[in-house]
Amino acid sequence: MFLDFEKPIVELEQKLTDMKTLAEQNNVDVSEAVKTLEEKIKKLKKDVYQNLTRWQRVQLSRHPDRPYTLDYIMAITDSFVELHGDRQVRDDLAMVGGFGSIHGRTYMLIGQQKGRNTKQRQIRNFGMANPEGYRKALRLMKLAEKFNKPIITFIDTPGAYPGLEAEERGQGEAIARNLKEMFMLKVPIICIVIGEGASGGALGIAIGDKVFMLENTWYSVISPESCSSILWRSWDFKEQAAEALKLTATDMKSAQMIDEIIKEPLGGAHTDAVGMAKKIKKVIIETTDELMQQTPAQLITNRIDKFSKMGVFKEAETV
Repeated sequence: MFLDFEKPIVELEQKLTDMKTLAEQNNVDVSEAVKTLEEKIKKLKKDVYQNLTRWQRVQLSRHPDRPYTLDYIMAITDSFVELHGDRQVRDDLAMVGGFGSIHGRTYMLIGQQKGRNTKQRQIRNFGMANPEGYRKALRLMKLAEKFNKPIITFIDTPGAYPGLEAEERGQGEAIARNLKEMFMLKVPIICIVIGEGASGGALGIAIGDKVFMLENTWYSVISPESCSSILWRSWDFKEQAAEALKLTATDMKSAQMIDEIIKEPLGGAHTDAVGMAKKIKKVIIETTDELMQQTPAQLITNRIDKFSKMGVFKEAETV
């Protein structure tokens, strides 16, 4: 699988493969030509991936081979026990979570989960949680607080499920309650955007003491396609919308909406999932050590202050 802007790279890599195969079949030494082509590919990759447009980063965040929440959880934990259900309606499989051990410390790990194939995507509802998913997440967070365990959330969703039945069961209320309750949790919370971070669906599990974004992810109140359809009544302007929304990790860091960016391997997290998981694990361990130095009261106060400083507003003068 490759994206449109990756086509020149793929073509050169195919040419390199053909050259090696041909040389092997005919017992010909083409080491110099191979070396030259490899250097050319390396330079092209660097040029392409270091100068991506905002829309291209959105595309990378959706790459079908990109690691999802459970991929990272299984890679960074020594053991993991998944917990199910919101204790009210059902178990929403678009939201996963449970206790896991990382470097000798127990965490509560929660995140949205997408699917790899058609069947899995239907089961996981494309990573779009219903109200039960957010209530399940809150139940697990409260459980973590009860046992004094740090919380890790992985954000990767195109948004909360917008269906009529979700609204009937209180989608907005469920997300709003999560926002309120997460501010008041007495344990450290680390949030990591690993793919798509769209709207309240992402924010519903993203109130944390530290918020990180992987390099090729996005975080915004609306997706470029939806923004384009509202403003221009067509998806054709999604690239223009992405530029206007300023939704990349670099944009979010500049606007002080997140704390740090976790660099990805050249080409995206899917090109080295193991290496990417190691980086995330390192960030989690170091950040937890830092946050555990604070008292529960300090955590809550700092968390509220952190989000209260976001955004700019001006009060209109009364006449």
